[in-house]
Amino acid sequence: MNDWVYSLVASYGVWVVAASAYLSCLAIPIPTAVIMLAAGAFAAAGDLVLGEVLLAGWLAAIAGDNTGFQIGRWGGGAFLTRVSERTGRHRLMARGKETVSRYGGVGVFFSTWLFAPLGPWVNLIAGAMGLNRWRFLLWDTAGETIWVFAYVLLGYGFGSQIDAVADLVGDWAAMLAALAVAVGFVVAIAVKLRKTRPRADRDGAAGQPPDGGPPEPRPGPVTKA
Repeated sequence: MNDWVYSLVASYGVWVVAASAYLSCLAIPIPTAVIMLAAGAFAAAGDLVLGEVLLAGWLAAIAGDNTGFQIGRWGGGAFLTRVSERTGRHRLMARGKETVSRYGGVGVFFSTWLFAPLGPWVNLIAGAMGLNRWRFLLWDTAGETIWVFAYVLLGYGFGSQIDAVADLVGDWAAMLAALAVAVGFVVAIAVKLRKTRPRADRDGAAGQPPDGGPPEPRPGPVTKA
């Protein structure tokens, strides 16, 4: 498939980069990562202009995300239900809803590059759940900057080993996602422990007198004479 992608980029240049970036943000399965790597490699060889490749991919990705956001805003919760039923992506939609409701714009940011398969669904859900448009745009722009620049510049820097880089990027993305889940789990445990510790300290201090002496004896049961 990579040879077909390379010939497509060689023939149509930045138009392929822009189209793939836009459509992939609408959950259409397109090998955009490989296309961006190839475009970066062609830019390194002088066949494409690096700045044009970066700008085309960046603007198209932001436009695609905001199109999904607007579709979700128009459709609302009923639209999300229909999409979930027709695509069978119930688990993915549930993860997207949790991401938006729990993390808001920060969740949008990480879904654009670290958890990229979740990104198109997060766009729809963010719009349907009423996330502020400008907040969405801010975090989305930051995330897409990382996503587009990382892939294009990797292709630009390692164009002679483009096939190896494409395979490595797939493993690297999976490793980063697993690492992020593990870090999130550790942070959640740490936060929970931090919340429960002051409560335990308060319970332990309840039986202590103000001067720190021994606890006052509690009255025993009253017995009849």
